[in-house]
Amino acid sequence: MKFLDYTKVYIRSGGGGGGCVSFRREKFIEYGGPNGGDGGRGGDVWAEAVDGLNTLIDFRYQQHFFAKSGQAGMGQGRTGAGGDDIILKVPVGTEILDEDEETVIADITEVGQRVLLAKGGNGGFGNLHFKTATNQAPRRANPGLEGVERTLWLRLKLIADAGLLGLPNAGKSTFLSATSNARPKIADYPFTTLVPNLGVVGVDNAEFVVADIPGLIEGAHEGHGLGIEFLGHVERCAVLLHLIDATSATVAEDYQTIIGELEAYGGALADKPRLTALNKIDALDDEERAEKLAELKEVCDGPVMQMSGVSREGLVDVLRALKAEIDAHHQRELDPAIEDETWRP
Repeated sequence: MKFLDYTKVYIRSGGGGGGCVSFRREKFIEYGGPNGGDGGRGGDVWAEAVDGLNTLIDFRYQQHFFAKSGQAGMGQGRTGAGGDDIILKVPVGTEILDEDEETVIADITEVGQRVLLAKGGNGGFGNLHFKTATNQAPRRANPGLEGVERTLWLRLKLIADAGLLGLPNAGKSTFLSATSNARPKIADYPFTTLVPNLGVVGVDNAEFVVADIPGLIEGAHEGHGLGIEFLGHVERCAVLLHLIDATSATVAEDYQTIIGELEAYGGALADKPRLTALNKIDALDDEERAEKLAELKEVCDGPVMQMSGVSREGLVDVLRALKAEIDAHHQRELDPAIEDETWRP
């Protein structure tokens, strides 16, 4: 299945049906009077999150969604039928943006969550509605209200607990393959990962979701390489795992390159909890490990872990550290006071 995380859609709600001008004319009924019914209501346009979707590829082949209009009113006081609604089925984590591509209309984060995108027009009143004591035979009816037409953008941000960061060939896909059932492409050339991958990781009888995105390079925020278009998929993560290739001759510069791209991206991404791990240590001897570790610790603002996705050395320790950060994040969500130690009731 192809991956698509950003697309444009055109929607229009249904217009209301017009009211009816009609009079009751029956044998042996001396005073018939008006009996024109109201028009039916137009259909709405909704967006709903459904389970089992992880891409917006369906919206590449169909981009126009028009709800049905309501039927006109009829005689004998009959109201016209309402128009059918249209439901856009989107994956969990989809943001709905206005035409300016900046204003967020809705953020759909749970299965079954529904958002009204365009409300259908109300049906017009028939002449039965206008009957009064002084106007026994009104010959007027209202037209139905027109539907709402909008152009919207859908942007998918995958829901994951932890996100992987690093330069191309830092070992992110190998880590995901070694810790989950995901099978991302792995090769000895840059940019083997072209789209984000998700994997369910288990440690100590607990599971969490890890997102692997294509590698970043220097100048990614200016569009170099694959750019930063996929960084949105780790915005929702509770913690980021920054992998550094231990076989690189410039581990300190590699670390600072990724940090610089996070800060250039903006938002709260650079301030998220982050774990740093020196990867591929199975390719180094003890002396080289100590040298690379010391070099990395000089520029890193936190502890540095060591691991190897191939030999699985240090892998469990990294997973436990990720799980601890995820649990702490969930605790802060349940009790915001935990984040601020100076808080007082």
